[in-house]
Amino acid sequence: MKSLKYSRQREGIKEFLRHRTDHPTADTVYMNIRQIYPNISLGTVYRNLSLLAGQGEIQKIACEGADRFDAVTAPHYHVICRRCGRVDDLPMAWETESDDLASRHYAGRIEGHTTCFHGLCPSCAEAEDAGKSQPCSG
Repeated sequence: MKSLKYSRQREGIKEFLRHRTDHPTADTVYMNIRQIYPNISLGTVYRNLSLLAGQGEIQKIACEGADRFDAVTAPHYHVICRRCGRVDDLPMAWETESDDLASRHYAGRIEGHTTCFHGLCPSCAEAEDAGKSQPCSG
């Protein structure tokens, strides 16, 4: 895999993601990283997020709406809230058996899997149980 030329902006984006657990969108990354690099463009943020994900330095989570980004690259699962769109890590063991099962049903080579669970985040579940119609702020 080809290594990338060093970029302060790219390193800033990685550092920003390392301190987040909310799996921000590219727009959120952009709005925050602009405080450090005022001249950075949204295109540069998108390009760097794509490069970092392609290099395996961050994880891109494709879900309904905008893609989310995660600095944790170790295999793990996510839960996506159907009301507010919040993305949380799901603290359960990674199931390698899924890869083995898929391999038995596919003539090619299975190299891994991604799984997103869908449901309600704790705040939205509480609001829904209380009969509130507005989702939480995520």
